[in-house]
Formats: sequence, structure tokens, C-alpha cells
Amino acid sequence: MIKYTPMIEQYLLVKAEVPDAFLFFRLGDFYEMFFDDAILASKELEITLTGRDGGTQEKIPMCGIPYHAAENYIARLIEKGYKVAICEQVEKPEEAKGIVRREIVRIVTPGTLMEGKMLSDSVNNYIAAAIAHDDKYGFAVCDLSTGELHVTSVELSLELLLDEFTAFAPSEMLGAADLVEQVRANLLLTSKAVVFTQWDSVDEQFTRQHFAAEHIKPLDPACLYALTLLMNYLSATQKRMLSHITHIRQYESNQFMMMDSFTRRNLELVETVRERSKKGSLLWLLDESVTSMGGRMLRRWIEKPLMQVAQIDQRLEAVDCFYRQLIIRDDIRHHLQQIYDLERLTARISYGSANGRDLLALQLSLAAIPALRQICLDSDSNTLQQLAKRMDLCEDVLSWISAAIVDEPPVSIRDGGIIRDGYHEHLDQLKEADRNGKQWMAELERQEREKTGIKSLKIGYNRIFGYYIEITRSHLVNLPEGTYERKQTLANAERFVTPELKEKEALILEAQEKMVDIEQELFIKLREQIAQQISRLQQLAEIVAEVDVYQSLATVSAANRFKRPYLTDGYSFQVGQGRHPVVETVMKSGSFVANDTHLSEEDGIVLLITGPNMAGKSTYMRQVAIIAIMAQIGCFVPAEHANVSLIDRIFTRIGAADDLIAGQSTFMVEMMDIQVMTEKATKRSLVIIDELGRGTSTGEGMAIAQAVIEFMHDEIGCKTLVSTHFHELAHLEETLSSLRNYCMAVRESNQQVTFLRKLIPGAADTSYGIYCARIAGLPESIIQRSYTLLNGFIARESIAPYETQQVAAAAEPFVQLSLFAEADKPQADKAKKKLDPKTEQVIDELRNADIINMTPLQAMNLVYELKKKLAEK
Repeated sequence: MIKYTPMIEQYLLVKAEVPDAFLFFRLGDFYEMFFDDAILASKELEITLTGRDGGTQEKIPMCGIPYHAAENYIARLIEKGYKVAICEQVEKPEEAKGIVRREIVRIVTPGTLMEGKMLSDSVNNYIAAAIAHDDKYGFAVCDLSTGELHVTSVELSLELLLDEFTAFAPSEMLGAADLVEQVRANLLLTSKAVVFTQWDSVDEQFTRQHFAAEHIKPLDPACLYALTLLMNYLSATQKRMLSHITHIRQYESNQFMMMDSFTRRNLELVETVRERSKKGSLLWLLDESVTSMGGRMLRRWIEKPLMQVAQIDQRLEAVDCFYRQLIIRDDIRHHLQQIYDLERLTARISYGSANGRDLLALQLSLAAIPALRQICLDSDSNTLQQLAKRMDLCEDVLSWISAAIVDEPPVSIRDGGIIRDGYHEHLDQLKEADRNGKQWMAELERQEREKTGIKSLKIGYNRIFGYYIEITRSHLVNLPEGTYERKQTLANAERFVTPELKEKEALILEAQEKMVDIEQELFIKLREQIAQQISRLQQLAEIVAEVDVYQSLATVSAANRFKRPYLTDGYSFQVGQGRHPVVETVMKSGSFVANDTHLSEEDGIVLLITGPNMAGKSTYMRQVAIIAIMAQIGCFVPAEHANVSLIDRIFTRIGAADDLIAGQSTFMVEMMDIQVMTEKATKRSLVIIDELGRGTSTGEGMAIAQAVIEFMHDEIGCKTLVSTHFHELAHLEETLSSLRNYCMAVRESNQQVTFLRKLIPGAADTSYGIYCARIAGLPESIIQRSYTLLNGFIARESIAPYETQQVAAAAEPFVQLSLFAEADKPQADKAKKKLDPKTEQVIDELRNADIINMTPLQAMNLVYELKKKLAEK
């Protein structure tokens, strides 16, 4: 058995508590790591790996970081997906009987960050917990940095659980091992990096003690277990009371529009598909928030659009007020600029980590609230007036801080100078003694210069030697022997002390030490006093954030000529001159072509959209979904008018995507997406499928596409937008009563094709794929060869409805057909049927036509002329 030193044995005992985390073990002014932690940390943090005698023959691997720089190193490890346990000395060395006692005071994980560079101002940092109970999944999610807490339960369906998970996009997830692995596997390619932690502690005692009984009572068992799982973990890692987590926001999933991770990704709600950046997303366009709180709330609204018309109308009414009144909107923005992040400030106060500057920020924020409240009260918006009436000015908190904290407090509460003069009588006396002592030092310096005649003599101070008299070497000859007591020798000077100086130093340092202790005590007492008002401050923060979101939506709507939508619980979805707001904003040249949308039982619930690539089909379908989302978050929409019904769920299948790791092709991924649509969609859903049926043979692709369209039309009856290159499917308009054919308009002239981006009734007859290839810059040799091959295909194949082809294939063997069937027959057959001269002329003209160099429009004109000649005979 290896015999380690007492300190290393202590380290190993503490490390056993956190085997999955780096242990930052406090030794003096450093956090040290040993053994495997040290080896790995030296690589990840790029710091020197050394060794330490631990009672063994070989030195133990060791590396360390200064405690005052720990935040940066912790952030780097958290960013890489690690956890860090902070182990501090919990007793003074002089009071210790043997080795100093050390304990873990906090475990930092990606989901439990409270402050620092890794926390984005405008993005919540959630930690989620999920648990299966009976026939439900319980789901709880919390942002420790703000105290925000949400809980819900869903059917025992992994898809529904993933929908909730992706709506919050947590940094960390807790749960039983099997559930954690299922979620991890399904989020592999569709979510940001998440740390998954196996955790199954469900001790209800802490949860029931922490929350009021009236908050616990409404929760069903699955919700309660998920909440307990989460709170147990937070308590175990944070090692303190979580007094800022008090309000449980319970919700039902059907309160909000549902979207899976692919839909959120395809519609680019909060980040773009290609660069995964905010710029270019819907959030980027709509975010004109002034406060960090408002930015986070706006993101939550976009992730979870409402499903209640009354609530949406309340939001629209407030946005409408700011939309119409520029001066009020500008005044609101001005006052919001003076308000700091109240949510995270109050969380740090409750957590015990707030410093003097945090309290000053709270003071300045509270000072701006009365003017903000008055503007809302004076507005003509009932929604804003009701918010203003609920605003608690927290005047008592404001007065406490104003009376106690100086105008420019230091960063650390141990630096002193944080408490205002006149706040505490004894502290004022010590401050006066300190000031007098410093004046005494200045006077002593003047006297000693006169007495010795050394003008460069000075009195200084450092923490090691205290106060001293310093004389440069060149003047030592002028100093009588025995004048001062020598204290320290430097390269160019000598330092001295006198009994009188040491006596005064003791008085000054005692005053300074007592001042710091008293100031720290007073500050902590004030912080704890404010912490008792956390619920009031959190409610105020939420109201301010909501006002900020309203002005943000109004600012964007006014700048982009958006119009107020009108929502109903019916079925009809009518949009006049709708536009894609993000595409319109980023367009470098030209103007966005607006399009109408009519989806109703009278106008049709299924739109079958054909037309060439790059003509705007995908953009149009996305804009319909974006308009629905904007309307249901309470924002004005990019259209001339919009009378729309509520959409309970949006499904999108847009773009090709292989899941290589899961061994799934593009076509398989598409089919799996459509399977979810067929299972989860309701009559109130919106389904968008781009290029349905691609990825397999033409015949099978058309068959599947038609079957899916018929299912959506007949079985579900949901609003459906389908784009396809299978022009043959246009015949469905004849058999499906609520399907309408639409296509993207194209203009041809002088061998030039122009995409008009306009949606018009009817079906397209070509896709202009080779023309798009030319635009993309493919070599001209490939383009010409493509046209040659295409004309050959046309010459060899007969295009017929899919059903006819299948019947023929089943009835007779395959025969290669020719466009010039009559000319290819044997001479004997020709003799049986003599062609008239006009028909022979038409066939000759067709044979001699330069098909390779014709544009599609020229080919159509030729066919038209030939048909006219045949009709005249």
C-alpha cells in the first residue's frame, strides 16, 4: 500500500468526491492539480507540468495556476466541456490542528455558470433535467445566472422530449444513463455541444423545503421528479442555498407552437445553417433590444410562439402603440439604456458574489425605472399601462444602496473604500485616523528632509516591510551614523526605520485593517438585506424586459414597413404581398418580389409548387412559415395585410442532408422526417416539403410524392406547401379537390431566362436545370453536352402520367419508344399507310430542326407552328 504525505492523502479523499471533474486544490496563493488531472490540465491549458514529493519514490505530477487568475482557466476548461471543482481552505492555518481543512465549495459545469466571459449577455445558459415517470417524461430547465426555471411534462415520446430540449438549447443535461444516451444520439448532428451528465438523485425533501407548498402542489409527478432531479444537482454542485430560484414557471407544451430541431434549423430562427451565427437569422433581424434581459426574452419568444389569440393580441397592441409613436419609442429606448442586466445582478446578489460595482449598477438601474413607468402609464396601450402598474420601483432598495455605496466603488470588497462617508460612525472615525496618519507621514517626510538636508529622502510603504525611510546611496555620506535603524539594502538605496515611525505605522495599519473588515462586514450585511427582496427585483426585471421586447419589435416593424396581422382560431391563412423579412433585408440589389398566400378550404389547403431551380420556391415556402411565427410571437409581419389562423406546429423538410454517422442517406432522412409529419401533424399544422421524392428513381420518387400529398390532403387536412420537379404530378389538381397548382413565373427572351420570383397559378413544364448549371459557372463543354444528352433523352422517351406507365409496364415488355416512330417503321409498314404531303413536310421540318441550339421557348414556338400546319390540311 502506497503511503502518501498527509496533504496528498487529503487531496485524494477530496478528489474521490468528484472523479469526473478537475479538482482545483487551494494551496496558498495557487490552485494545484495532481496526478492525471495535472497531466491533462497541462495539455488543455498549456501550462508547465512539474512534480511534487508526495511520500513516494517518484514525484507526483503537478501543475498549478494563481488563484486570482482562476476564472480565465476555469472558463477555458468549461468551454472544452469539462467540469471544475473548487476546493478551498476552510480554516486559518494558525487555527488548524494539523493539516488545514479543505472542502469543495463549488463545482462549475457548463450549465452552472454564474458569471464570466462564457456567459453571453443576450442568451440564456440553461441546464436541463429529464426523467421518465409512468407514461410521461418530466422536463425541467433552469438558468442559474438569472434564476429562471421552467417545468413541463410530455407524453412518453422521445420526439416530444427533443422538441422541448431544442427549444431551450441547454448547455448541460441531466438524467438516467439510458435516457441521456438516447438524447445524445438524437442530437448528434442537430444541436450545439451539450455536456451530458448521468444523475439520478431524486430526493424530494430539498425541493419541498426550498419551494413554497403552493408552488409544488400544481405539479404532476413527472414534473416534480424532473424538478427534484435538477434541484438536487444544483444543490450538490453549488454547495449553497439557491434563494434566487423561487418561481416555478409550469407550462403545457400545447401552449406554444411546436417545432422540431430540423424546422428551427431550416427556418434559421436564431442562427444560420451555414455559419451557425446570429447574423442572417430571424432573431438577428428582430433584435433591436436595448437591455440584455430584453434580448434573452425575445429569443425565448421566437423559440416558443404563442397559441392563444388573446395573449397574442395583447402583445400586438403594445407593439402597435410603439409602432405609431416614434417619440415615445425613442424615449423608452433612452431610459432602457440606463438599465443594466437586473436578472443577473439580482442572481449574483442572492448568490453572494456581487461586488460594489454590481450594487452601483443596480442603483443606477432602479433610478431609471420611475421615468420608464411613467411613459408606459401615459401611453394609449392598455398592455403597457397594466405592466406599468405592476412595476415595483423598489425605492427602499435604491435608498439603501445610495446611502451606503460610494460613486466609484473598487472591484473587490477587500480593497476598502467601498462605503460612503457618514454611513457608519466608527468607520468614519477610523477613516479620519487613517487620513491623519497619512498626513503625519507627509509631515514627517518634510521634517526629515530639512533635518538631514537630503531633498530626495522619501517615506514609502510596501506590504512586506511596512513604512520606511528611503535614501539613495549617493546621499548616505551626508547621513550621520546612528540617525536611523537600517531595514533593507537595495541596489541604489538604503531603507531605514525609526521607533516613532514603527509606532505610527502600527496605528495606521490597525486602522486600515479594521476599516477593511468593517467595510466588508457592512457590505455583506447590505447585500444580504437586498437579497431578501430578490423576488421583487426579479419581477421588475421581467417587466422591463417585456417592455424592451415590445419596443424592439416595433422599431424593426416600423423600419421595414411591416403590418399588423390579425389572428383567428379558424382555418384560413390569407397573406397579401408577403415577403421574407431576412432575405429582403440582406438583398444587395433589386427589390424583393412579394407574393400572396391563400390557404383555406375554399382556396385550397395544398399548394403544389413547380418551377425551375433558383426561381424562389424555397424562399416563398420559408416566408409563409416565418410570417406565421412572427404573427404568433406578437410581431408585425412583412406583408400588406395578413389575416391568419393559429398554427399549432410547423414541419419543414428543406435541403439535402445525409446522416452519415447513423448510416442514413439523404432519401432515408427525408422519409424519416415525413414519417414524423404523418404521425404528429394535425389539421392546424403547416407542412413544408421542398423537392419531395428526390433521392431515388424517378418512378418511385413520383409514386412516393403522390402518396404523401394524398395522405396530407385526405387524412390530415393540414396546410401543406410542396415543391417538386415532377411536373407530371400537376394532374393531381383534377382529383384532389383542395390541391392547387402553382409555379414560379419565368420569362424567356433572346436565349436568356429571367426568374421573376412571382408565384402564379398553374404548373410549370420545365425546370431549367441546365440553364442553372450554366449560371453556376460549369464549363461550357459540360453545358453543351448536357443539352445534347437531354435532347437524346427526349427523342427516346415518351412522357406519360405515372399511373399509365405503371400499367403499361405490367402488361407488356419494355419497348424503347422514339419521337419519330413513323419514320423508324419498316418500309413495308409505310406502304400500308401512305402519308399525305403536308404531314411529310412537317416530319421533314422536325427532322431538320436545330434542336441542340434552340432555347426552350424557341422549341415551343416550333411545335406550335407545326401543329398549326397539321391543323390546316
